[in-house]
Amino acid sequence: MKRYRLWVSYDGTTYHGWQLQPGADTIEGRLNDALNSLFPENDINVIGASRTDAGVHALSNVAVFDVDTRMPAEKISYALNQRLPEDIRVWKSEEVDADFHPRHCDVNKTYEYRIHHAAFPNPLKTRYAYYTYLKLDASRMKEAVSALEGEHDFASFCAAGSQAQTTVRTILSADVYEESEDMIVIRLTGTGFLYNMVRIIAGTLLEIGAGKREPGELKNIIEAKSRSAAGQTAPPQGLCLKKIKYL
Repeated sequence: MKRYRLWVSYDGTTYHGWQLQPGADTIEGRLNDALNSLFPENDINVIGASRTDAGVHALSNVAVFDVDTRMPAEKISYALNQRLPEDIRVWKSEEVDADFHPRHCDVNKTYEYRIHHAAFPNPLKTRYAYYTYLKLDASRMKEAVSALEGEHDFASFCAAGSQAQTTVRTILSADVYEESEDMIVIRLTGTGFLYNMVRIIAGTLLEIGAGKREPGELKNIIEAKSRSAAGQTAPPQGLCLKKIKYL
């Protein structure tokens, strides 16, 4: 029995997130179905690196599975893509050590949250960005976001229902930039993230960009260690898991 790693991209718009759920269409379920179709003599269930929520996208998520096969590792991606819907693609498949676990390794993850702000929504942008008619000042958001860098207790940015043993996380880099005159991108790289953490950060920065909060408040929100201190949870469509880097 060998272990294989899949690098997966997907448009999460129509899916109920990554994690397998009874009666729901999920990314994990689709991968399991494709793998069991390809290797029908096995009962395969993938293990994912990041269990993204309903409506969230990924450019580079990771899953592993075990199977006894003579198929070359690099060919598995081609065979799976013939069995997957067009909005899910495995762009790389490779053999890894038998004890490799995608959630039990030292890793850096990069997320981006995109905000489309204009008088009217652009239908070519709103599938992968949150639209708001509010006028946003990206410079205020950029001034605030640096407070996130470093090791902090991010309890203020953790949604109810989290099963995390600790709310302490490390953000390696945090940035806000204007991709165009009507698109703002929040980019966060860290060693791990809490449940809905990036979306709550995005919702808080939206309020700062709109002038409803001051940039300096973000430091106070972190120190408060209370979900009620932060802004609303931004909608899922603006969020994308961009990169996973194993160290």
